[in-house]
Amino acid sequence: MRPLCSALIVLFSFFSAAAQDSLYARKVIKYLTSKACFGRGYVNNGLAKAGNYIGAELKQQNINPLFGSSYFQNFSFNVNTFPGSMEVKVNGHKLAPGYDFIVSPDSKGLHGSFDVIKKDSVTFASATVPLIIKLKRKLTFSVADAPSNTCTLLLLDNGRYGEISKVEADIDNKLETAYPNRNIGGVIAGTKNNDSMIVFSAHYDHLGGMGKKTFFPGANDNASGVSMVLNLMKYYKAHPPAYKTVFLFFAGEEAGLLGSKYFIESWAIDLAKIKFLINLDLLGTGDDGIMVVNGAVHQKEFDLLNTVNKESKLVKEIKKRGKASNSDHYWFSEAGVPCFFIYTMGGITAYHDIYDIEKTLPLTDYKDVFRLITGFVNRLGN
Repeated sequence: MRPLCSALIVLFSFFSAAAQDSLYARKVIKYLTSKACFGRGYVNNGLAKAGNYIGAELKQQNINPLFGSSYFQNFSFNVNTFPGSMEVKVNGHKLAPGYDFIVSPDSKGLHGSFDVIKKDSVTFASATVPLIIKLKRKLTFSVADAPSNTCTLLLLDNGRYGEISKVEADIDNKLETAYPNRNIGGVIAGTKNNDSMIVFSAHYDHLGGMGKKTFFPGANDNASGVSMVLNLMKYYKAHPPAYKTVFLFFAGEEAGLLGSKYFIESWAIDLAKIKFLINLDLLGTGDDGIMVVNGAVHQKEFDLLNTVNKESKLVKEIKKRGKASNSDHYWFSEAGVPCFFIYTMGGITAYHDIYDIEKTLPLTDYKDVFRLITGFVNRLGN
């Protein structure tokens, strides 16, 4: 019975460790999508709270700071925000922010009651003030660096609107100039090679909020990627890597890849010494496998990734595409750094809206993607 007991203990330990990784991921995602972080943006200090949380996780794991004695690299940019009133009525009916409408991120504030006329089948406008109303099949928020001269309201086109004739708006906006942002970084020394680096990255910012109550949680985009990089950090702390390994968390991604651009231009690390970088974003699903941006650029590494996947029977499918400026890998790629951007496919469709929440994020193939990444990096190192 002793061999059987020993085997059961080992098996139990394996599944306990795997479960703990999953539980840790949920814990990270739950906090980053909470009201405290308020969409990890530029209202209610949400971005700073998220950054403090990530920095505390690095410190708890005793990870070496990347920026001298600090985990943080400071930079700033301008951003248009909506911290105050956010009330809209259409033909006397009050609309719910986030559910029934959003404001275009470059909107200016507007207060009052206005008659509007129909411009086309999906557009209405006021003849007296710069107010535009557009009907949309999906409400998708983003970030703007300045307000325009117009307030644009995007209404969910769910068939409830016939002829819009009157709009009442009480909307506050505030241009934040030189809003403080922070990239976050830590490093683990390699056991064999500290002259070359493996880098993992994810952006931790999202879209923030719209008014005092409505915020965009950003579970899949990109609390999921942050949780994966933190899990990788824990793994390599417990299993020291052969190469120096860097863990990066960028701000400003949703505002135009500003954090990663600043990092590249600052030369905080020698880019020529990066053996490979893996950027992780949108890792909460996986029903249809994963996509590898730059997979068509780095065919040898893409083939290795596929080999690891087939040998271990992990994700359903690995698809590839060429270059794309759709996440923080882009500036590294432009600087000549070999890199992949990996995201999961299939499953939920919530994106840049109020429905991208932790409770409905399935993490379908989260563990297999983790095993795929670590297996790939270990083989790449050899």
